[in-house]
Amino acid sequence: MKAVILAAGTGSRIQQLTRGLPKCLLQFGGRAILDFQIDSLLRAGIPEIAIVIGHGKEQIINHVAHRHSDSWDSISFITNPQFAVTNNIYSLWLAHEWVRDSAFICLNADVLLHPRILLPAVQTRADISVIIDREFRDETMKVIIRGGQVVTMRKGISRQDFSGTYIGVTTFSQRGCRLLFSAISELIQEGRVHDFFQVAVERLIARGTPVRFTETGGLPWTEIDDPEDLRFAQTVVYPRLIEAGGVPGEHQVAQQRELLAPVTE
Repeated sequence: MKAVILAAGTGSRIQQLTRGLPKCLLQFGGRAILDFQIDSLLRAGIPEIAIVIGHGKEQIINHVAHRHSDSWDSISFITNPQFAVTNNIYSLWLAHEWVRDSAFICLNADVLLHPRILLPAVQTRADISVIIDREFRDETMKVIIRGGQVVTMRKGISRQDFSGTYIGVTTFSQRGCRLLFSAISELIQEGRVHDFFQVAVERLIARGTPVRFTETGGLPWTEIDDPEDLRFAQTVVYPRLIEAGGVPGEHQVAQQRELLAPVTE
């Protein structure tokens, strides 16, 4: 299994705080979101990682070269030159040649998560599987589950109807990979380069392709899109990562229960 991290976006909803820094380089306890993801993938036994870059690409490359020199040979970079006028469906499409027909796990680069969340996902035998949290979260894509399968996947699902919150991580078997990129190819040909790649997954669901799921199991995670998400990450998720052993070498910090300084706008 390979891994693709989608890190090309501008993060426009949080730019007033990041000041041009790619969201994946936002730091918690001296480690960037991207560091958490790379370390978690390597710990889960993923031998090859591709990072799709665009906005701030040199910053990302330099950061990875400095912080992950021991794993440098395991990491590739794919540039999306159209990052400013496309969405992550196009970024993932550009990774097609690198992925080929391999099973792979795809992560949005702005997701801070406990590494154990990935383990059931990389072990699944489903052709397509999403990671969900049973808690409702606003401004995040939701799913409806029936008969053990995801039957609907979109942002506008109400609290009354939702079954879980999608955390921005999806796995694909070799067959699932072929189905996904076939659907993405159709959407690209239709000019839908501004969509999220999950639209391709929705199209496959509509055609009867089973989409399964694994769960966070109550372990901490968050997607960081706006200033409120960043506050939540700083004051709730990162401290819980420390407590749950999700930060390597941070056991002493867990005892001290240190919090990061609050965000100032």
